[in-house]
Amino acid sequence: MQHDVIIACDFKSAEDTFRFLDLFKDEERKPFLKIGMELFYAEGPAIVREIKRRGHRIFLDLKLHDIPNTVKKAMAVLSRLDVDMCNVHAAGTIEMMRAAREGLTREDGTRPLLIAVTQLTSTSEERMREELLIDASINDTIVKYAQNTRAAGLDGVVCSPLEAGMVHGACGEEFLTVTPGVRFADGDVADQVRVTTPARAREIGSDLIVVGRPITAAEDPVAAYRRCVAEFVG
Repeated sequence: MQHDVIIACDFKSAEDTFRFLDLFKDEERKPFLKIGMELFYAEGPAIVREIKRRGHRIFLDLKLHDIPNTVKKAMAVLSRLDVDMCNVHAAGTIEMMRAAREGLTREDGTRPLLIAVTQLTSTSEERMREELLIDASINDTIVKYAQNTRAAGLDGVVCSPLEAGMVHGACGEEFLTVTPGVRFADGDVADQVRVTTPARAREIGSDLIVVGRPITAAEDPVAAYRRCVAEFVG
């Protein structure tokens, strides 16, 4: 897959989302969009269908994490939405991830890309050790989760850009790294602790970057998006 920027549409309503997307109506490049929990829970599948109708690719970011049978059935429902990519938590085990892939695969054998979250970019190694009781280093944990994801037959992982190179080293260059935690050099890191810039993210191995507030909260979102594409895609 070519390098690309995914805009995180973390809006509370369809009205806010379409007001934002209307800013891009004259753009030759239709942005790749992420729909997360807030927007999907507020508006349901209809928001996905309308955004697809407008010609955007969609990463449906719901981070499923449950017993394998429940995840399999949920993925079978999501497979009918014609999204381009969706995800689960790698912590759900290889069995759960395999069940997710099976549920997502349609009768004709096609399916969206399926990736797994390793550790959220808001999680520091200190929190991982003290609150989650994971004694391995954050880097070793992320690499192991990525290896489990590959063993389950998924297409890649969500990790911070700082770990993308290690993931490729352990799982191969074709294994996707989708990385939030990207900010402009002159931007605010907000609640994320493992972050870098678009240009640096590409240098160290990110295939797709997910960028929210640096674009959506910018004074000129279109200019911010173009800047991000220029820095990351070239």
